[in-house]
Amino acid sequence: MPYWAKDIKVGFANINAKAEGIESRPAFREAFQRRRCLVPVNNFYEWKKTATGKQPYAIALADGGLMALAGLWENWRSPAGEWVRSFAIVTTTPNELCAGLHNRMPVVLAPDVWPTWLGEEPTDPRQLKALLAPYPSAEMTCWPVTQRVGNVKNNDPSLIEPLAAE
Repeated sequence: MPYWAKDIKVGFANINAKAEGIESRPAFREAFQRRRCLVPVNNFYEWKKTATGKQPYAIALADGGLMALAGLWENWRSPAGEWVRSFAIVTTTPNELCAGLHNRMPVVLAPDVWPTWLGEEPTDPRQLKALLAPYPSAEMTCWPVTQRVGNVKNNDPSLIEPLAAE
């Protein structure tokens, strides 16, 4: 939700921030310079188009560890004076694993670059942009999961269980 937005609906179009041009796009330019964050996740989902519709896949680190996605955060004040905190996930071109599922993927940051991304170490925009690359396919895994992941009302551990082979 860009701080300068007049209406909260602007935020709905900004849940993802494409790495390409992030430093100059009005919705993300200032956050890229000053308000970077990490978004911790166990996995993320992508939907693969099939002959019969779409199949969701869970994508995770091969070692089962926690992932940190590159994010940008903002504070926005509504016309009524209420403060809203929001974030967007930075996306990039897919690695080989994700390319078969979708044309984008979240930027996954390795632990050794977290301080740089968070601004805890001196850096410049070129170094930050270099971090916004696809994560190595060899260090990730994916598996088909239930279509229940498509409904936000569903929120239980079974969502990441692999589908049984047919």
